Amino acid sequence: MAIPAPGSPGIDPRLLRAFLAVADELHFTRAAARLYVAQQALSRDIRRLERELGAELFGRTTRQVTLTADGARLLPYARRAMEAQDELLAAFRGPAPTGEPLLVDVNSPGLVHERVLARARALAPDHELMARYESGLTYAAAELLAGRIDVSFGRFAGLDPAVRERLAQQPVRYEPMAVVLPEEHPLAALDAVPLDRLAGEKVYAGAGNPRTPEWTDLARRLFAGRGIGIAPAAPLAVGEEEFRRIMAKYRNPVLTGVDFPAMPGSVLRPLVDPVPLSPVSLVWRKGREHPGIAALREAAAALAEENGWLNRPPNGWLPAADALVMSSRD
Repeated sequence: MAIPAPGSPGIDPRLLRAFLAVADELHFTRAAARLYVAQQALSRDIRRLERELGAELFGRTTRQVTLTADGARLLPYARRAMEAQDELLAAFRGPAPTGEPLLVDVNSPGLVHERVLARARALAPDHELMARYESGLTYAAAELLAGRIDVSFGRFAGLDPAVRERLAQQPVRYEPMAVVLPEEHPLAALDAVPLDRLAGEKVYAGAGNPRTPEWTDLARRLFAGRGIGIAPAAPLAVGEEEFRRIMAKYRNPVLTGVDFPAMPGSVLRPLVDPVPLSPVSLVWRKGREHPGIAALREAAAALAEENGWLNRPPNGWLPAADALVMSSRD
């Protein structure tokens, strides 16, 4: 790998972000979706970075993308460079001015996170807490570190440890998990679905969605050894009509939480025997100060106490790593 000569303009940070996205996904299409750029533009950026470094960073075949030895060597340097840039930007943003809105990612409309936001707005009426819908903590974490949103919710243990190190979290809820089924599915007649009744099924759990790998990982852990498969990637359905159409076309059960809003043509059934739990934390960037964050933390703690959100059922299922995270608090 060649080293840029002294006095050279250096490497454009955009190229390093492109490299990290491809290195994380090992898939150009998913990496492009994660960065909201065209795949052709992403490929051009990677080729430009390879030219500037004088090294091939990825092995490409029609079936897979792999890191070369030079790519693996660049990886820790690129991560540190991007972390330093994010820290620099965060340092100069400083504490939030009194009138600055707080951008709160509630993931998706209709979820319990909106209850936390509503309570926090009542606690801090002089501050503007604006809802955002980023749909996935992995994606939201990058937005938090870049300063484009301020708070999010999700499975904190599912994030990369290097990312967790730069974020703070407060446990909010152990949300029981459920499945969304087509109305005519044989299991739809049950009031609750025993987990072993899903054996032989392919359950959709966000596979292929670059925003939500922490959710897909939780599903893999839950399904391991139970004969339950992960459904392949499907187009991301936005809106009730698209959800109904995709559900009718692919007919896979969808793994979700018990608070998932009702969708046409489908039924929501809680999972039991055991009751799988989705751990939800309130997450923000370390060092970020705003009265709205204090209000959100107070609101989350009060609602958790009132509703027993942090009481684990005796027959609840939770990975050990998640249990450890949920037992701590920043």
